[in-house]
Amino acid sequence: MRDIAVFSGSAHPDLAAEVCAHLGVPLSPTRVSRFANDCLQVQLQANCRERDVFLIQPLVKPVQEHLVELLLMCDAARGASAGRITVVMPHYAYARSDKKDAPRISLGGRLVADLLVAAGTSRVLTMTLHAPQVHGFFTVPVDHLHALRELAAHFRQYDLTRTTVVSPDLGNAKEAAAFARLLGVQVAAGAKQRHADDRVTITSVIGDVAGRDVIVLDDEIARGSTVLELLDRLREAKARSIRVACTHGLFAADALKRLSEQDDVLEIVCTNTVPVPVQDHDGHRAHRDKLRVLSVAPALAEAVRRIHNGESVSALFGAARGE
Repeated sequence: MRDIAVFSGSAHPDLAAEVCAHLGVPLSPTRVSRFANDCLQVQLQANCRERDVFLIQPLVKPVQEHLVELLLMCDAARGASAGRITVVMPHYAYARSDKKDAPRISLGGRLVADLLVAAGTSRVLTMTLHAPQVHGFFTVPVDHLHALRELAAHFRQYDLTRTTVVSPDLGNAKEAAAFARLLGVQVAAGAKQRHADDRVTITSVIGDVAGRDVIVLDDEIARGSTVLELLDRLREAKARSIRVACTHGLFAADALKRLSEQDDVLEIVCTNTVPVPVQDHDGHRAHRDKLRVLSVAPALAEAVRRIHNGESVSALFGAARGE
C-alpha cells in the first residue's frame, strides 16, 4: 500500500505489528523519551508529509500516560504535514465516562474526544465502545467496529442447540441480541443495579436459562464484579454450563484468576484489543488455562485498508453485527 504510514504507541505494539503484517506494510518506528522534569516527548521516525498516517494506541493502564503519548503522536504527525491522521484506538477507556449521573461530575468521554481532535486527529477507528453514544462526542468521523463476528466464529465450534446468550445488564442487551442472531440462539439479560465501580447487584435474569448452555457476553471485563454477580443468578436458575465472553479483557485486580477459579465456568474468551495480563496482581503467573484470546488484527487491518482506499467501512462493521 502506497503513501501509508503506520505508527504504534507503547500501549500495545504486538497488535500494531500484527495489523501491519496483515496490511503488508512496515510498522514505522516511534521514539518515546522523557525530559528531566518527567514530561513525555514523542518522535515519529518515518516520513509523514502528505501521507495517510495511522496511529495505533488503545487506552490501557496506565491510561493517562498512554493518552498523553497518543496526543503527542497526533501533534507530531500534524507538525510533519501528514495528509490525514487516523487514530486506531481499539479500546477507548474513557467511554465509561459518558453521562452526568451525579452533580458536578466530569464527562471524560467527551473531553478526551475534544483533546484528540484538537491534537490533529482527522478520523477515529475504534472497537466496541462501552456506551454507543460516545460515538457522538467526536466532531470527526468515527468508524465503530465490533468483535461479534470473531466471537461468533469461535463459539460455532460448539453444539448450540440449547444455548442462550446472556447480557449482564439491559444496557448491553442490544449487542447480546445481535450476537444471539449471529449464532441463531436465544437471548436473556440480567437486571443490574450499580452501586459503585466495583459493587453491583443483579436481582434476576430475564429470559430462559434453566437447563441451558449459557454464553455471558459483555463489552469488557475489568474487575469482574458484574460477571461474578451474574454467575450466582445463573446458578440459582440452574444453567447447565457457562462460558464467558467479552471484547476487552482488561482483567484488573486479579479478575482473570477469580473467574478461572469458578469451577462451572468452562471458558473465558476475549480479543486482543488490549494486552491480556501475563501476571496476577501479586506477581504470580496469571491463570490462563481457561482463557482463549481471539485476534481482531485482521478486522482492524481491513478497516485501515478501506479507509485508506476510500471504500465503505460501514459494510464491514454492519456484517459483524449481523445487520
